[in-house]
Amino acid sequence: MRNERTSRRRLAQLAATVSAVAACLYAVPPAAAEPSPAAKLAAATAKVDQSGVKGIAWYTDAASGKVVVTADATVSSADVAALKHDGVQVNRTNGVFRPLLSAGDAIYGGQYRCSLGFNVVQGSTYYFLTAGHCGKVAKTWYANSAKTTLIGPTVDYSFPGNDYALVQYSNTSLSHPGGFTAANAFVGENVTRKGSTTGTHSGQVTALNVTVRYSGGGRVSGMIQTNVCAEPGDSGGPLYDGSKALGITSGGSGDCRSGGTTFYLPVPEAASTYGVTVY
Repeated sequence: MRNERTSRRRLAQLAATVSAVAACLYAVPPAAAEPSPAAKLAAATAKVDQSGVKGIAWYTDAASGKVVVTADATVSSADVAALKHDGVQVNRTNGVFRPLLSAGDAIYGGQYRCSLGFNVVQGSTYYFLTAGHCGKVAKTWYANSAKTTLIGPTVDYSFPGNDYALVQYSNTSLSHPGGFTAANAFVGENVTRKGSTTGTHSGQVTALNVTVRYSGGGRVSGMIQTNVCAEPGDSGGPLYDGSKALGITSGGSGDCRSGGTTFYLPVPEAASTYGVTVY
């Protein structure tokens, strides 16, 4: 009887062992943790940034959980398709994203015309802000196309990456009125832009912290996006809301007959970089 009970115990132990092994063999591994919405957004942004496609602008929309990409007319259908990863929305726009640089009228340097942005001061020295891609192509600026009325030199510029420059008033006979205070823009804000080519036009801020890779080259980030029109030569001009100095015109697409999309470097960033005060 004892041997019989022992055998039964051994058989029961063996059956339990076999059952445990079978359970391990057929067990479903735990599911991998689902990436957080922020992680998904960061991954989608990285894919767009790393794509290398020129002629696009993009920003993250936390509300929809998507990266919103705007592709200009130079972006091929194949590139548009390649950009459409999970969490990426691609919109088309007419025209070409480019810095709005031109030869012509307003402030003149080298072979180019740009627009004066905002007057600024540091101590008793006066300057103005304009676009960095303007400062990159000209060391000295004049108030007329004949280049007989000197304004002063480009003190510093940043482009690409950023797009702002600082020019000093070395001609003491020139006036440099103020009336503005640096401020940050917000989405939906009604804004006005002024430029030497197209004059004054208004519209709304449509996005913030936008990155643009211009078709002709140059990647700029941290910009204000608007639906205000602009054209070549308007680069460097002011974007404002009343007495609030908001942005410096960088580039965009379209024109002031059919409309377009334009981008601006925030004034507070440029003023802080150069240690100057908008007045």
